[in-house]
Amino acid sequence: MDSNNISDSDYCGDQNTKISKSIDVIKNNLLYIFSDCSDFVYREIELKESEIRIVIAYTNGLVDNNIVNTDILRPLTVELKLSSLSSELSKNNIVNVLKKHLLSISELQETEDFRTSVQRILSGYVLLYIDGLEIAVTASAQAWASRSVGPPDTEAVVRGPREGFVETLRVNTSLLRRKIKNPNLKFEEIVLGEQTNTSICICYIKGIADEKIIETVRKRLTSIKTDAILESGYIEEFIEDHPFSVFPTIGNTEKPDIAAAKLLEGRVAILCDGTPFVLTVPFLFLEPLQSSEDYYSRSYFASLVRILRLIALLISIILPALYVALVAFHPDVIPLKLLLTMAASKEGIPFSPLIESLIMIISFEILREAGVRMPRPVGQALSIVGALVLGDAAVKSGLVSSPMVIVTALTAITSFITPPFGGTVPILRIFVLLVTNILGFMGLFLASIAIIIHLSSLRSFGVPYLSPLSPTNVSDLKDAFIRVPIWAMSMRPKSLMRRSSNKKRMKIDTRKKVD
Repeated sequence: MDSNNISDSDYCGDQNTKISKSIDVIKNNLLYIFSDCSDFVYREIELKESEIRIVIAYTNGLVDNNIVNTDILRPLTVELKLSSLSSELSKNNIVNVLKKHLLSISELQETEDFRTSVQRILSGYVLLYIDGLEIAVTASAQAWASRSVGPPDTEAVVRGPREGFVETLRVNTSLLRRKIKNPNLKFEEIVLGEQTNTSICICYIKGIADEKIIETVRKRLTSIKTDAILESGYIEEFIEDHPFSVFPTIGNTEKPDIAAAKLLEGRVAILCDGTPFVLTVPFLFLEPLQSSEDYYSRSYFASLVRILRLIALLISIILPALYVALVAFHPDVIPLKLLLTMAASKEGIPFSPLIESLIMIISFEILREAGVRMPRPVGQALSIVGALVLGDAAVKSGLVSSPMVIVTALTAITSFITPPFGGTVPILRIFVLLVTNILGFMGLFLASIAIIIHLSSLRSFGVPYLSPLSPTNVSDLKDAFIRVPIWAMSMRPKSLMRRSSNKKRMKIDTRKKVD
């Protein structure tokens, strides 16, 4: 292939294209590739009486124009002529002069591949192509509008850090580096998306993370062949172990302290440019029941809250089914006074308990979705007022009974306590409800057994999903449904440390008093 004539198909392909020695060919190729791109900027400069020609190319809006003007253009056009370097300048030493004496840029690199140079132009770098040389100098001058670091909306805490990830990859890596000031914290960057060329970063702590898990993450990411990666959710669907399971096997977080804690346990984080959500693997069933705030408060209170979260999860899944089973199949279990009250409230209701439940569940999901999609002030008012008006109107019109409204309200409230299961709970709720409507308590029991069997079959990057419950690991139970004091958790989770030698968090005698 002639390196002096690069077409669109050549650029989009996998083959490398050497940079031409002719500056005119380079200029024509750039103008061809960036035709109809109004944000593409290039400028040609002649040094030492036209003996050396340099083409400077960059994307307007992705670079800091002040840096380009003061640290690149001014040294080349003004300062060079006033210095003694002008007489010594030649094509043989131009690159060294640029890197060592002229350009006051912190990051300067060289590349011989034209396709790579074009990609760097699109990534916010300034490229300097030199006539007669088959290399280009890459100068870092990236600067674009970005959201400032602030508290995340999805993971609010009373006590703890309030900073969250943003949409800029390098800012996110810096937030993690601030938490873990250790050279063993590694960031491996790859590019995914044939059209978007999105930067993806694999983050782990060398010596703590299992090498097999790291290699599995690398293989799954590099095997992704798609046009676009616009958010980490794209990656999640490509690399998860069980794509057809309703349970998530890949975690996500907006908080650097949560991501850092998971890295210190031996997990691997995946950062995607353009999104504040960072993926973490492996992801286990118990993680949604835990919160970063658990580790910032007393262990007794944290344990109590975790048990409450588990109870809330069970209520949000089985409460409507339990109500249907009691009313339709086993009314003899209900105390007599309560049964009479419920019978009076159901008088005149035209629908069966199942239809009542489905009407209220679907209505709640519609209200919740409307509240999320509407502007925040309007959405909050819509959710609250809509729920009150709908519930009151449904009871007064005789469409549903008062106990059903209470059941739906409890189900709705408890479903908000475990956000990572936000997409899982509604599906499980309807599944358990339908089975229970056929077999009563037996159906509720069988549906629960089916869910447990399914959970037992899941794995996340080779780690059993129900760890440390199944297989049981006594030492890991210190941070399961209860949280023992931090000084008592001296070992990292064994389910994640199968091939790692760095299994200790701290010395066993940390709590010994010093007189």
